Amino acid sequence: MTRTYTVHVPDTFSGDVPVPLVLDFHAMGAGALQAEQASSGYQALSDQEGFILVWPQGMEDSWNIGPCCTTSSTIDDFGFARAIVRRLSTQACIDPTRVYAVGFSMGGAMAYYLACKQAEIFAAIAVSSMDLFADATVACEPSRPVAEISFRGNADTVVPYDGGTSSPPGHPEFANELLGAVGTFEKWASLDGCTGTPTAEDADGCSTYAICQGDTEVTLCTIEGGGQVFGDASTAWEMLTRHPMP
Repeated sequence: MTRTYTVHVPDTFSGDVPVPLVLDFHAMGAGALQAEQASSGYQALSDQEGFILVWPQGMEDSWNIGPCCTTSSTIDDFGFARAIVRRLSTQACIDPTRVYAVGFSMGGAMAYYLACKQAEIFAAIAVSSMDLFADATVACEPSRPVAEISFRGNADTVVPYDGGTSSPPGHPEFANELLGAVGTFEKWASLDGCTGTPTAEDADGCSTYAICQGDTEVTLCTIEGGGQVFGDASTAWEMLTRHPMP
């Protein structure tokens, strides 16, 4: 099948110096155009920080993680993401140690499971308004510790903050059991071999496991009263850029 994506190249890009690459995955029922037009903050950051930004387009305006969320189980979205990175690396001067995945809602699930399955490609991830699936639904087994930051509204009715069954608008057939914000936070800290206790929440509601294997970190930022939220792209980028591929 033919797959498409949109690329944003900052004006500062010369092709002479390797730059980071960020893949930004859209929500279920949206698309690359909606992600491009959304107020996530990543496009402005691309211009400011000089990284190339990509909005992949999901088939059926969704992503096939495995247990869901496309009607066709043959759609290989992980292969699609890998192919985007491979192709752009031949067309532009990309730093292979600074390829990142970010995503909103169902797009956040893509970011999570790219880290679970393709940690040799994606250096770190940032997720908004999504959690990991329950362990019995799909396994997450990254080949190395991967730094991660998550932004979650504690009044989210689509992806319940406390975990349980999701409520995808208009798609009850794609409801799945999720670990919840804190459950995902603790699960990722376990995957990264973090020790000790997380820091107290700062003024932005962010708590971090800072002592983790591979010099990684795991952060959960809780937005009080928030629903499906994008989070702070600048905060996310500060974490991502601290963690190139080892």
